Amino acid sequence: MKTAIYPGSFDPIHNGHLDVIERASKLWDRVIVAVAVNHEKQGLFTMDERVGLIKKASRHLPDVEVTSFEGLLVDYVLEVRANAVLRGLRAVSDFEYEFQMALMNRSLDESLETVFLMPSQENIYLSSRIVKEVATFGGDITKFVPAVVNDAVAEKLNH
Repeated sequence: MKTAIYPGSFDPIHNGHLDVIERASKLWDRVIVAVAVNHEKQGLFTMDERVGLIKKASRHLPDVEVTSFEGLLVDYVLEVRANAVLRGLRAVSDFEYEFQMALMNRSLDESLETVFLMPSQENIYLSSRIVKEVATFGGDITKFVPAVVNDAVAEKLNH
């Protein structure tokens, strides 16, 4: 079974992430969306909340699993026997960072392949940071996130 891991913080998941997940589910037998623990970031949502939101937003995709992990991605890839790491690319600025990460992961495990997918044109500018910023200032994020995420963000921010 061909398995891809799509790691990230997903705080919160937005339509660009979901677009990449949906397209990846057509390319791999199993896609694991792996929410990474990052002790340096204070998220809007807890780890469990993010996992729950992603599960709800991707429930229409039967070959998608959602979990969390802590530690090195290469170790987690080996643990779940994945064939590739999936990363989304929006712009040249993403590419530089993602390229460095892919090379580092490959230096830790030369068999690890990283595959880059671009979101569709209407989602190419989205980031979780921008979504949170718009929502924080009372902006409408309904066209940027799944409905379940919109409701959760509104509840978190008491809008």
